[in-house]
Amino acid sequence: MSTALEPFRALAAEPHAYLTTIGRRSGEPHEIEIWWAFVDGVVYMISGGGDASDWVRNLQAEPTAAIRVGDTSIAVRARFELTDDERTSAGGALAGKYRPGESSWRDGFLVAYDGR
Repeated sequence: MSTALEPFRALAAEPHAYLTTIGRRSGEPHEIEIWWAFVDGVVYMISGGGDASDWVRNLQAEPTAAIRVGDTSIAVRARFELTDDERTSAGGALAGKYRPGESSWRDGFLVAYDGR
C-alpha cells in the first residue's frame, strides 16, 4: 500500500476524477473525466472500451500520469497487472459506487495507480 495516494481517501465519495495522460502520438497532456475508486491506498479505474480506449493506450505507451480529485492532484504510475484479490475489491468498489446492485466489475478492464 502506498501512502502517496492517501489524500484521496477523504475524497473517495467524489463522483469523478480527472486523469491526465501523455498522448502516445502527440506527447501532449490529455485530460479526461473518469469514474474511480480508492481501495487500500490504491486508485482504480475501469475502461468501458477495454484496452482500445485512448487513455488506456496512452498509459500503455507512457504509464506516468496525474490524477486530480477536487483540488488534489497526485502523480501516479499505472499498472495493468492486478492480483485476484485486487480485482475483487476494486471491481466491487467501482460497481458499488456507480451501479449499486451489481455485484462486481471484477472482470472489467481495470487499471491500478500507485503513487510515484
